[in-house]
Amino acid sequence: MIKVGFVTTPLTGGHAARGIGFYTRNLLAGLKSQARQSQFEILEIDNCLEIVNCKLDILHYPFFDLFYSTLPWRHPTKVVVTIHDVIPLEFPDHYPPGLRGWFNLQRQKLALAGVDRVLAYSEASVRGIHKFLGVPHAKIRLVYLAAASRFLPVTNRKHLVAVAKKYHLPDRFVLYVGDINYNKNLSSMVRACRLLKTSLVIVGKHAAEIASLDLSHPELSHLKDLDLDSTLRLGFVSDADLVAIYNLATICCLPSFAEGFGLSVLEAMACGTPVACSATYSLPEIAGEAAVYFDPYNTDDVTRVLKSLLSDPVLCRRLAQAGPIQAARFSWAATAEGTLQVYRELYAT
Repeated sequence: MIKVGFVTTPLTGGHAARGIGFYTRNLLAGLKSQARQSQFEILEIDNCLEIVNCKLDILHYPFFDLFYSTLPWRHPTKVVVTIHDVIPLEFPDHYPPGLRGWFNLQRQKLALAGVDRVLAYSEASVRGIHKFLGVPHAKIRLVYLAAASRFLPVTNRKHLVAVAKKYHLPDRFVLYVGDINYNKNLSSMVRACRLLKTSLVIVGKHAAEIASLDLSHPELSHLKDLDLDSTLRLGFVSDADLVAIYNLATICCLPSFAEGFGLSVLEAMACGTPVACSATYSLPEIAGEAAVYFDPYNTDDVTRVLKSLLSDPVLCRRLAQAGPIQAARFSWAATAEGTLQVYRELYAT
């Protein structure tokens, strides 16, 4: 039996309700369901001091922080690290690390040199990891993510009506699900929806807290002059309600300058919601031909594409049919199997 230590610290603290926690939780469940039949034993490591005593064959850190010291220099065994993206390094003016962060980045780069494999979940991230962190392509493996299985078309109209009433949702609206930091490019979408006189609904914890945030920070300064009063900002919503909100949306829009994966695109597609998104970074790779695309740096183009969807029910039906097919190409079972394959490869070397 091959013993793999899987570090579970992202399941507690600030990461638990964010993308890293989602990845860690779903991958761990998938690994455990497939491990025994593949001759693996997955050991959860919630305290890194335990590592030395576990006599592991492989150790997997499912996270990597660019500006904090999260990766030890030395390891008692072979090591796999998942790097979610390097977007802060793509936009340095908006994600300044400060002096301490810069020194930690250099330390993290040096620590990466001793790692055996790095997992990325898009070709775009593979390129960024190689370019900005200097990881050789020979060490990087691509393993895609997936939407959770709960994201499906909802046929229970009573439930949909109840959720719409609970959140005071309009009959027709553009939906955005995600964070509000610079690379998300909320400004183009907000301006486009205002020009089109279309309701915009934003789901995400920080969107509801904008009034209390420090908008002088470079990561958030793009929000200072943005009129969000006409948007409906729901904050955090439960998973069950989120599925219903996707189903109720007329369009789901992801206008990001860059995304490591773009999970909300797959979630919306799995629900049969038409998707419009940026033609940049990982999004065309993930959404394929089941979305319509725009230039996120051009508000006129964002407006044009959203208008075309809002006024073309035939196009919306085509995307609603294509979305679940595209989303089904990604699954957590495949993510777990791809990760186990990396373990097998590493154990054999």
